[in-house]
Amino acid sequence: MRKIIFLLFISSVTFAQVEYSQRNEMGQFLPRFYIDLASYKSQETDKSKIDVFIKVPYSNLQFLKSGNNYAAKYSIVVSIYDDDDVLKFEKLWNEKIETTDFKQTSSYTSFNVSYKSILLTNGRYKFVCKLEDSESRKHSTYEQMINVRDYTDPIELSDLVFVSEFIETPEGLKVVPNISNQVTSKDSSLAFFYEIYTDQPREIKVSYSINNFEGKPLYVADKDFKLTEGKNEINEELRNIIFTLGDYQLEIRLLDKDENMLKGSGKKFTSKIFGYPSSIKDLDLAVKQMQYIATPSEIDEIENAEEYAEKLKLYLDYWKRLDPSPNTVENETLNEYYRRVEYANANFTGYFKGWRSDMGMVYVTLGAPDQVTRRPYEMDSKPYEIWDYYVLNRRFIFIDQTNFGDYRLQNPVYGDWFRYRP
Repeated sequence: MRKIIFLLFISSVTFAQVEYSQRNEMGQFLPRFYIDLASYKSQETDKSKIDVFIKVPYSNLQFLKSGNNYAAKYSIVVSIYDDDDVLKFEKLWNEKIETTDFKQTSSYTSFNVSYKSILLTNGRYKFVCKLEDSESRKHSTYEQMINVRDYTDPIELSDLVFVSEFIETPEGLKVVPNISNQVTSKDSSLAFFYEIYTDQPREIKVSYSINNFEGKPLYVADKDFKLTEGKNEINEELRNIIFTLGDYQLEIRLLDKDENMLKGSGKKFTSKIFGYPSSIKDLDLAVKQMQYIATPSEIDEIENAEEYAEKLKLYLDYWKRLDPSPNTVENETLNEYYRRVEYANANFTGYFKGWRSDMGMVYVTLGAPDQVTRRPYEMDSKPYEIWDYYVLNRRFIFIDQTNFGDYRLQNPVYGDWFRYRP
């Protein structure tokens, strides 16, 4: 039986509702999490096994001091409904994290991981996972429609699970799953596992391909297998791959001796810059989003690079110069900047993407205001908001002239704000 272990991972964070004060901002985020599902044939002939992997960043939880440690608690509820919205399965469990390092409580590089297995008959279901931080009572919900197969054909292929690391131990091979389905610019390989089920011994060819978001192949390889009757566990690692930023798909095809396809499966994954937020998937867009921190000439220099590798190097060099702790993986300045960009996209998107809106412009540049006065319903005026930054002695007034949530800055008296408008 395959053994699974979990380690700490690297990733980024997403955030929730707008809050007033930067001092309180980190404590108000929803406990967002990564989740991955995989289906396998089970020993029960009328059911399939669904593995559920859940990864929660420390930085998205609220820690409290407990003796010499810092502790966080959260609960997870997994619910599964059929097509008639009838509850077919539900499980609740609690998780507790403790650390002696205060910095780790807000780290982007630390995670807690849960693993559960569920048996389901074949059919279509709604999978719902709710996570709630026990201290803040903030919660986040993930929903997905899933199709559970019955694995009754003479040859069958399970779902794929990406792997961060295969570890040889005296007890056998152990697997560290890559729940976020991400690789980085430093990776040159893609590891994964899956299972093949056959009613008799067979010799087959397995075709692997990695395609980019345009469907163009980045990597193609074939491998011959001699399958034994029953379950065949496959641990695979494709090497010598050059990943750039963006979305990819791994595709697997099982072929007979005449190259006819017997079964196929695929799974999407994302390539990110090592040590950078996973929200940065498009280098050109990431460069454009620098307009509130970089000079026009600095942006032009990066955008005018002829080769992708040169553009990426210039981009990385720029942020390296702003890194307050160059000897660590995390670049606090970069993380905070793109956190604000994502926050703006989540909260201020209207006619324009949130980071390009007037509210996004001010938020990305200055962070969260100390006080917000909202007047969404006034009989004698348009909806408006007032943002006060007491330390900076600045006030910004946004008015929704169209009544469709397009709040525009009305007092651009602090610098050349309007030059950023689309």
